[in-house]
Amino acid sequence: MKKNQVKKLALAGMFCAIAVVGSLFSFPVFGSKCAPVQHMVNILCAVLLGPWYGLGVAFATSLIRNLLGLGSLMAFPGSMFGALLCGLVYKKTKNLPLTLVGEVGGTSVLGGLCAYPVAVLLMGKSASDIAFYAYIFPFFISTAAGAIISGILVFTLKKCGVLSKMQNGLK
Repeated sequence: MKKNQVKKLALAGMFCAIAVVGSLFSFPVFGSKCAPVQHMVNILCAVLLGPWYGLGVAFATSLIRNLLGLGSLMAFPGSMFGALLCGLVYKKTKNLPLTLVGEVGGTSVLGGLCAYPVAVLLMGKSASDIAFYAYIFPFFISTAAGAIISGILVFTLKKCGVLSKMQNGLK
């Protein structure tokens, strides 16, 4: 039991590193810094580690990105909601397309809506300057790109039979 926990923790740490380094490949969309690698990592965590590890990886990555100046406070709602939702969807259904939709919906809708109070209360944005739904579209673009990348990767791993071996090695 303990050996599997160490494997999961090591993989979670590697996913954090990939997401932090991957945030160097980001692009601005309407005041939000879009990092599709984070969303790819969220889906990989959902499939391999589960929702709670995914949430932890999203939080740790957001924190490290902010401490290194590679992200903004938008990284927290922009990654954590999608990570948790897609992890819960995969845990309940084992359906990969639904997991991708969970990531996109959790990040763009829930994360986008929760980004508004973060922007107003913590980042000093004027409530009259931005609409409460202003972050939904930029988050959608970022998470859709990450979902496409991870969907291709996970479908390929599944088709080759590698995904089930990886999942069984972490049980």
